[in-house]
Amino acid sequence: MMEFIGPAIMHLFEPLNILLMVAGLTGGIIVGALPGLTATMGVALMVPATFAMDATSGLIMLGAIYAGAIYGGSNSACLICTPGTPSSVATTFDGWPLCQAGRADIGLITSLLASVFGGIVGTVFLLFLAAPLARFALQFGGPENFWLCIFGLSTIAVMSSGNMVKGLLSGAMGLLVSTVGIDPNAGVPRFTFGYYPLVQGVEVIPAMIGLFSFSQVLYLIGSYKPFIAEYRPAPGAFGEVVRALAGRCKVNLMRSSIIGTLVGMLPGAGGEIASIISYNEAKRWDKNPERFGTGVIEGVAASESANNAVIGGSLIPMLTLGIPGSAVAAVILGALLAKGIQPGFKVFTATGDLAYTFIMSQFAVNLLMIPIGLLLARIMTKLLSIRLTFVAIGIVVLSVIGSYAIRNSMLDVWIVIIFGFLGYFSGRVGLDTGAMALGIILGPMIEENLGKCVHLSKASGGSVINVFLESPIAVLLIVLTLLSLATPFLLDWKRKRRDCGCDIAQPKEESNHA
Repeated sequence: MMEFIGPAIMHLFEPLNILLMVAGLTGGIIVGALPGLTATMGVALMVPATFAMDATSGLIMLGAIYAGAIYGGSNSACLICTPGTPSSVATTFDGWPLCQAGRADIGLITSLLASVFGGIVGTVFLLFLAAPLARFALQFGGPENFWLCIFGLSTIAVMSSGNMVKGLLSGAMGLLVSTVGIDPNAGVPRFTFGYYPLVQGVEVIPAMIGLFSFSQVLYLIGSYKPFIAEYRPAPGAFGEVVRALAGRCKVNLMRSSIIGTLVGMLPGAGGEIASIISYNEAKRWDKNPERFGTGVIEGVAASESANNAVIGGSLIPMLTLGIPGSAVAAVILGALLAKGIQPGFKVFTATGDLAYTFIMSQFAVNLLMIPIGLLLARIMTKLLSIRLTFVAIGIVVLSVIGSYAIRNSMLDVWIVIIFGFLGYFSGRVGLDTGAMALGIILGPMIEENLGKCVHLSKASGGSVINVFLESPIAVLLIVLTLLSLATPFLLDWKRKRRDCGCDIAQPKEESNHA
């Protein structure tokens, strides 16, 4: 390995590769920040351009777009409560309250630095632990993926600990929406009401745009505010965030980055699952979990470090086994195959120069993200000084164009509008749109993997319960799910004990004063 590292670093200093990294990062951040334009779309659009380059330069540019787009989604999540990519949904929970409190720069800088940290941790795992982690990822089949999704779904209990009934109702509504379309196991249309385009189901991205973007426009217009939020630039914000991340958030950052890397390795699981699980774990282990959702740095750091660590994780099975861990990794895999490069363990020996240059470029891309991200964040905060009516029109136009561009279907535009009103009125009655989004995202994965478990049980002549319990990884995920479900009750019990302690201590103090 070491014989390839030196030449790989030298390749990164070539002017063309530096230009491609800067251009890829800038374009990726802009694409990620626009609702409806995903990292997959941005990378796929640029694949033809790589045909005119050598394979190394092409991979460097695609990797830069991938990293930039995943981070870019946090900008719109913080500034207008609209996740640019599905993996930034959890970032809205604390990023948007920070913006409303006039501390948008704190949210943006936190998301930037946490993304850089997560991206570097994921790349370290890719560089040093690719082979054993790829073998671990192969242990995940239908039962393990099913329980991983159930574990992700169980975070609704923690997210909605203040009103669990409404949280569970919201999650159930999301799961119900995910059943629209063709049954993946029986091949029978469900809830299409004779409307043929619905057999494709409800696309996740238009639903997310509607729930978080269109509904936010309705909310902002109804607020009669002249601007989205007041913005007060805080001198020394960068240093404040650095001290917070290096101090009280360091364990949170490392835990979230490891979760993101591990989840990223699993085909089908993506940044949205990793960020929500990490947010849940950050809240669970915090001394004052009630603060989450009110605009705390820890919430933004957990979500963003996890979804950017997914990048390194998703590249592990792609490079070592030829199995992409995400949709973007699948597009990059296609670009590799188009160049005549066959992924697998031999890619590290036969084409080691290319493989290690690509990996080392991920380090460089994440470091370059700091100055480029800071510059773009400063420009994007200007959005808060534009009158709300113009911003609202812009969001609606981008939402419609972005949703239509996914499948060239007017159905997706109607999904944005319907889910926009659904998200708006759900918020008015106290339902949790985050839990609803989680149900929509995880529903198809749960159903698909449950179907695999049923087929496995029929093939083995046993029961589904046996299939669920025969894998140690599945059993571990079941235990984690039970712990996650018990967390709200534990937090409630701790809060009551603390309140009782205050009540007991107060009379003593009063008696002392007397």
